[in-house]
Amino acid sequence: MNEQSARQTAPAEQYVLTLSCPDRQGIVHAVSSYLFMTGCNIEDSQQFGDHDTGLFFMRVHFSAEAPVTVEKLRASFAAVGDSFQMDWGIHRADHRMRVVLMVSGFGHCLNDLLFRARTGALPVEIAAVVSNHTEFAELVASYNIPFRHIPVTADTKAEAEAELLDLVREERVELVVLARYMQVLSDDLCKQLSGRIINIHHSFLPSFKGAKPYHQAHARGVKLIGATAHYVTADLDEGPIIEQEVQRVGHQVTPRQLVAIGRDVECRALARAVAWHAERRILLNGRRTVVFA
Repeated sequence: MNEQSARQTAPAEQYVLTLSCPDRQGIVHAVSSYLFMTGCNIEDSQQFGDHDTGLFFMRVHFSAEAPVTVEKLRASFAAVGDSFQMDWGIHRADHRMRVVLMVSGFGHCLNDLLFRARTGALPVEIAAVVSNHTEFAELVASYNIPFRHIPVTADTKAEAEAELLDLVREERVELVVLARYMQVLSDDLCKQLSGRIINIHHSFLPSFKGAKPYHQAHARGVKLIGATAHYVTADLDEGPIIEQEVQRVGHQVTPRQLVAIGRDVECRALARAVAWHAERRILLNGRRTVVFA
């Protein structure tokens, strides 16, 4: 088989382009023209123009034949990005994002994410699990994933966060997931990981704060429970929302059953948020998100 025949039979490489910029005429034409001129083929394209913010958002899944590489694509697209003041990125579609999971005393979200990653349902590579407790070390070890115990007290908070950031740098971590990690992060840490850290919590906030929120909700006779996955900011539990999941409940449900239902809802919402981020389907739009799911 000659070189030309080999190129024709080899599967095309898959890439994802994401961008946001001030909305104006010609953006889609410029992007599609660039992809055509570089020999790429658009597999799927989604876009959204926000009239409130005046911003335009786009995600394009495209394929390209060798000798095109992600480095060449980034270098040649830079002129298009500059001409429209774009915040953009091009990545291989098969790239498995490196993730650190953080957990405290509740392991349902951790267990769910570990299993989804192991079975291929979640397109990530879990670099490590970090916890301020040790009870899930055996579970994490069963998946052959490094477990890092970083205890946190009021006096050691700065040192603990510095150790976390060292881990993020050393392991080339692209996303940190708070899988029911019950420590409040410092403003500085939130800023350093801006857009790269996701949290999950029950959707009763700002009602039913503190301990046993599901028991509090049961006492008030709630009929709808849910969970919210969002990016972490310095404003506690007020970061841009990625996904929410809800489930209706009846009067016969006990507090214990509410907790079980709530944990399942949390797992589903967080798993979708992590998957969408890993697939580069989420673009930040101020205090909101654009999700091309």
